[in-house]
Amino acid sequence: MEYRIHKRTGDRISVIGLGTSYIAEASEKEAVDALLLAYENGINYADLATAGAKTFEYYGKAFADLREDMYYQVHFGANYETGEYGWTTDVEKVKVQIGWMLDSLKTDYIDYGFIHCLDAASDWRSYREGGVLEYLLEMKEKGIVRHIGLSTHTPKLANIVLDIGLVEQLMFSINPGYDYQHGEYAKGSAAERRKLYQRCEAEGVGISVMKPFSGGQLLNERTSPFGKALTKYQCLQYALDQPGVVTVLPGIRNAQDVKQLLGFLDAPQEERDYGILGSFTPVDAMGVCVYCNHCRPCPAGLNVGLINKYYDLSAAGDIMAADHYRKLEKHASDCVGCGHCDDRCPFGVKQSERMQKVAEYFGK
Repeated sequence: MEYRIHKRTGDRISVIGLGTSYIAEASEKEAVDALLLAYENGINYADLATAGAKTFEYYGKAFADLREDMYYQVHFGANYETGEYGWTTDVEKVKVQIGWMLDSLKTDYIDYGFIHCLDAASDWRSYREGGVLEYLLEMKEKGIVRHIGLSTHTPKLANIVLDIGLVEQLMFSINPGYDYQHGEYAKGSAAERRKLYQRCEAEGVGISVMKPFSGGQLLNERTSPFGKALTKYQCLQYALDQPGVVTVLPGIRNAQDVKQLLGFLDAPQEERDYGILGSFTPVDAMGVCVYCNHCRPCPAGLNVGLINKYYDLSAAGDIMAADHYRKLEKHASDCVGCGHCDDRCPFGVKQSERMQKVAEYFGK
């Protein structure tokens, strides 16, 4: 398993985590077997905004004795009083639900307590004025909640909440469809979404990715907005390459789903390569490096994707990006201007010109 260290919290988080949308449909044995298989293979992070209440019991049974090895995202506003998912900003209902979740999970703490599913200014107002935010902050002060998160699909609202300075983890829907303006949750322009990811990276706010396959639409050419199917591994790599991303949370139902996800870790670069997206890119996103590394191998040995990423992050205010850049084995100044990357870039980026700009910026 590969891990990333959360800049704010210091948590060591697996790059593949667990989404729980569908696991409530499984039997207890099927679910527990799948969860333990994930754990045995190094997955240590799970989101608990699930479709059904059974999920909490399954997690409690699987991980009660392994709790310190797992990180949970628990949502203040998810409501399971009917046995199925609902949403509420009624603070008394939220308190009852959080108590029930803790009991079902057989735990006395929450790693990441989330401001849940805010996509409109009215949602945020209700969350604050109704007392749910105050309750979440009280739980953090008591040590029951260790860190505060936010789940949203909307860049504008994410920025409003981030401005307050409370949020350490953002759950956001990242996939090529949404980023390129296709799908139900394609909120904000390509540029707005990209700036949000860069802001999170610069400020040390981790991103946990929901809906990496756009609800499965990207995996079928009949439903893909691009008219061509992408693979799960292409979508996972795309999400992991975005600034700020700590972990991706695909939904699972059973052990077979877990095995398929684990296969990503050993998949060759060719199976992860999402350069095909260049043929789908909207005009306002052309000429922007997405760090896909489709231009590999560089004849001069440069990691063009990382060089671009550290440059963009430094320009966006990430004070650590310059240090990461300087630690690279090869720098932009080592570019020989052969044009290999220019010819290979599916997004129309003039990388050889960009390397000159990056070299001037960093001084090497």
